[in-house]
Amino acid sequence: MEFKHIPVLLNESIEALNIKSNGIYVDGTLGGAGHSLEILKMLSSAGVLVGIDRDENAIKFAKEKLKEFQNVKYIHDNYCNIQSILNELAIEKVDGILLDLGVSSHQIDEDSRGFSYIKDSLLDMRMDKTQEFSAYNVINEYEEKKLSDIIYKYGEEKFSRRIAQKICEYRNEKPIRTTLELAEIIKSVVPNFKGGHPAKRTFQAIRIEVNNELEPLYKVVMDCIDLLNKNGRLCIITFHSLEDRIVKNAFVDATGRCTCPKGIPYCVCGAVCSGKVITKKPIIPTEDELKNNPRSTSAKLRVFEKN
Repeated sequence: MEFKHIPVLLNESIEALNIKSNGIYVDGTLGGAGHSLEILKMLSSAGVLVGIDRDENAIKFAKEKLKEFQNVKYIHDNYCNIQSILNELAIEKVDGILLDLGVSSHQIDEDSRGFSYIKDSLLDMRMDKTQEFSAYNVINEYEEKKLSDIIYKYGEEKFSRRIAQKICEYRNEKPIRTTLELAEIIKSVVPNFKGGHPAKRTFQAIRIEVNNELEPLYKVVMDCIDLLNKNGRLCIITFHSLEDRIVKNAFVDATGRCTCPKGIPYCVCGAVCSGKVITKKPIIPTEDELKNNPRSTSAKLRVFEKN
């Protein structure tokens, strides 16, 4: 098993974590273990890294890549469950958490996973292959309006109704089983444009739906902040505007932003300041990184520090 993996915003993330040699850190999206490797290099034997991933293949790969380190705890789970994960490990607070959101490079490159619209495979898109629900279910079982809404909301695709209608027409004849089959259906109704492949936005939307990537994200951010020690940092890398907007708003709310309706003479929402946003504007890849790793193109890093 060999993964091609170039960690995104690597130096920026490690610097932002402000690592203490004896600290406890969490990589909530272990993936190719590129970020984890650099964190471990900076930890002493007294430090601990908790590596979480919902993909069993990623866990297996990381164990091999990080085999020289004894201070790693590998967890096959969803980072959304970070509170219960750390509770089971008897860890109350940590010094830093990193979340690198979205699909990982090896999941895209592995043909059988069904994430790519340019490689033919069965419709899948599951980050955790132990779950039953897949892209096949979304494409072949969702009613037309629900499918259209998902494509519009999660893909920000203006041709969502046309795409959903065409998918439903096609599947009335036979089930849609493969990625290229779906991509060709989308191409037949979406005009070519400079922003990339016509199926790009729809595939993103289906992947987000299959893996429930956005709905729990705000709560996850708040949970992570709650788990930090004083001066601990939360670093989150996003890859599209929907993720970034949720993270940005959660960070601002965590600084104690009042959410009371306008016109109320005094605050009743109980807003509490948990810390400060380190990145007033998100950190983006350098020109060199963009040249060497095209998948970093839309990456943004935001950092929060606990009081």
